[in-house]
Amino acid sequence: MDGLGIERYIEVAGAEVLANIQKAARKIYGLRVLHVNSTFHGGGVAMMLNCLIPLMNDVGINADWNLLYGDPSLFSITKKIHNGIQGEEVALSQQEEQSYLSVNETFARYSPIIHDVVVVHDPQPLPMIRYCQRKNPWIWRCHIDFSTPNEQILSMLKPIILRYDASVLSSENFQRPGLPLETKIIAPAIDPFSEINQEMSEEAIEEKLSEYNIPRDKPLIVQVSRFDKWKDPSGVLEVYNLVKKEVDCRLVMIGNMASDDPEGPQLFEELFLKTEGTADIHLITQTDPLLVNALQRTAAVVVQLSLREGFGLTVSEALWKGTPVVATDVGGIPLQVQDGRTGFLVQPKDYNAAAERTLKILTDPNLGAELGGDGEEHVREHFLMPRLLLDWLELLAEMA
Repeated sequence: MDGLGIERYIEVAGAEVLANIQKAARKIYGLRVLHVNSTFHGGGVAMMLNCLIPLMNDVGINADWNLLYGDPSLFSITKKIHNGIQGEEVALSQQEEQSYLSVNETFARYSPIIHDVVVVHDPQPLPMIRYCQRKNPWIWRCHIDFSTPNEQILSMLKPIILRYDASVLSSENFQRPGLPLETKIIAPAIDPFSEINQEMSEEAIEEKLSEYNIPRDKPLIVQVSRFDKWKDPSGVLEVYNLVKKEVDCRLVMIGNMASDDPEGPQLFEELFLKTEGTADIHLITQTDPLLVNALQRTAAVVVQLSLREGFGLTVSEALWKGTPVVATDVGGIPLQVQDGRTGFLVQPKDYNAAAERTLKILTDPNLGAELGGDGEEHVREHFLMPRLLLDWLELLAEMA
């Protein structure tokens, strides 16, 4: 993390929050904490860890970060598991299940755990707990909507999950009956000083959009998310086509390819073939935080039409920039979008409703400004990094 440490957040979070952070940290100075996940970039989990871990160290915690290494075949398996957790009817073969466990066993054997608390993120490294000699608390941080999992996947994962001392979920709605495990609710958060959220001058915005040949002669509708079927990119195209009949506008869909998601390139190719030659539709796969920043600041409307969603940090990113959001009422999104106050909520695949709400904002700039302004304050109060850090410090103090 560049620049100052925790003190830089005084201007956005207030002195009281920072004082509470220092007070919580004093109880666990020197605590050794290990975070484990499967990718260094390409999604909200990696983005949060890139900020959270340096901040933990800045306030006196010895926080480390390990990545589960695997080849594309492993991530094809873990993507199936991810989809199964979100309710899709998937089936793992015995060979696939054994491969999933075997990679975690090798990783655990050659990754000595010398830490006081281990935090394992999502299903990819979940089984490593089976292969370590337990001398410390382990926490499973599930960033996925776990409310209606596929029964085969649940049956496979349940005995492993119950080895953990606690789980952390993003929303109360994700709690799963029949899993008698201590559960904490910690909503994700954004870093207002990261490249994707930092202030940008009008000149810098114009320069970045010009670099990607995105004109500003028409209102922009933007969706920022991985190219993932759960984000319903085809539905975004359908909504755009409905809106385009009433208001001349442009669509930008931008999302990088996470290294642990093998479905992304195929989905992008399908979208590219659908939209090839359409001048007002831009599909972008570059990993460029400043471009995302510029687009979220320039957009007339940001949409997030997920079918299932763990949280959707891109919603808070847009709201933080004062941009109104039209999104689906799933997962952690309604924690961020208060219908009619910070944006509009619609049901998944209700493309007519999504188009109607989008048109409402496009044709009433004052409404868009009002929704965006309330959204910025909502994020300031609930979804900035100091709050996330404080929640973790308090949980670690309980577990240590």
